[in-house]
Amino acid sequence: MCNCVSRLSTHRAVGAGKRGGSDSDTQQSTCGWRETRGNEEEEKGERERGECDKDGIFCHIVRPEDININMVQAKSWILTKLFDGVPKDSDFKLEVEELPEPKDGEVLLESVYLSVDPYMRAFCSFRMKEGDRMIGTQVSKVIQSKNPAFPVGIHVLSNFGWRTHAVSDGTGLTPIMPDWPQDVSLSLALGAIGMPGLTALYGIEEVLGLQEGETLLVNAAAGAVGLVVGQIAKIKGCKVVGSTGSDAKVAYLKELGFDEAFNYKTVASLDEALRKASPDGYDCLFENVGGYFSTVALQHMKNFGRIAVCGSISVYNDSTPQTGPYPHLTMIFKQLKMEGFMQGRWQHKHPESLKRLMAWFKEGKLQCREHITKGFEKMPAAFIGMLQGENIGKAIIAV
Repeated sequence: MCNCVSRLSTHRAVGAGKRGGSDSDTQQSTCGWRETRGNEEEEKGERERGECDKDGIFCHIVRPEDININMVQAKSWILTKLFDGVPKDSDFKLEVEELPEPKDGEVLLESVYLSVDPYMRAFCSFRMKEGDRMIGTQVSKVIQSKNPAFPVGIHVLSNFGWRTHAVSDGTGLTPIMPDWPQDVSLSLALGAIGMPGLTALYGIEEVLGLQEGETLLVNAAAGAVGLVVGQIAKIKGCKVVGSTGSDAKVAYLKELGFDEAFNYKTVASLDEALRKASPDGYDCLFENVGGYFSTVALQHMKNFGRIAVCGSISVYNDSTPQTGPYPHLTMIFKQLKMEGFMQGRWQHKHPESLKRLMAWFKEGKLQCREHITKGFEKMPAAFIGMLQGENIGKAIIAV
């Protein structure tokens, strides 16, 4: 056996099975090297090329400059089965692939923080198929670059889904705002200073047109969007009522300054809880839940009330669609306005809107709470837990 392992730890065979002998002359050594015997002329050539021999056995030394030490293994979570009801661990599979080095104009990204959000559950039912990589946004760091627009070390937002690394030509990458404060965690770019915060802001200003002195009702109020909705409404001088799913969440909403908050799971009557919280009714509803809650809440809207439909988490896991009662007569007699929306409609406003959210945060007017899960391998569990309401604030995975 070659004794050069003390000098270099990486070896490969030279012409195994084809260098002066038949395939039967080639053996696999216990350390994984390929070995073959040759004649005197070949031995001399091997020595001249800086290779080593012992008793007619040759190993070609692969020098460090010959090794691609930049090859990266990327982990990805794959949807193996379309969800039937509540997602299960068995619906996901972890795959590993080896990524090539970036070509000219490309960068290699490494995930730092990843997001799990309720919309992913709905999208999986309508826009994904088995075998697709799970969708989602992440904060990524550029660790190799052959694209001058994205130098090594900068952080970007990317939509590469549930994966640890990706090679990109820069398309769809959004650099984190350049004046991001050093003392603010980049994870907030996936939360209050990111998509959920923008959703809250546009829902209040662009859809509802919320005015000072009005009363706003928000459900799923302790979630990533709901927390920001309530705080922005208070900044604007409004009365805010929040519905949530635990007593701990109710306590936190009151800490943030919500005027009223209740646990919809423990109240004797949702109808009575809504009436008690605001006897005069509600000017605006920021809708995150849908289903039964929406049916009851519409009865408490004031005439000419406005509803911003952001989500419908109460029906995402339904195997059989819910039916009625239907809201049309209530909407007609109260002359209500209901509008569905997604924050991407106002993408042209994102830079300025993010600055506003950051300013409120730095001023202490906007508090941000996160539910952080450590470990990429725990993404399915974090996703399932988020759908079941385990988090207060934004659900984040730290890699």
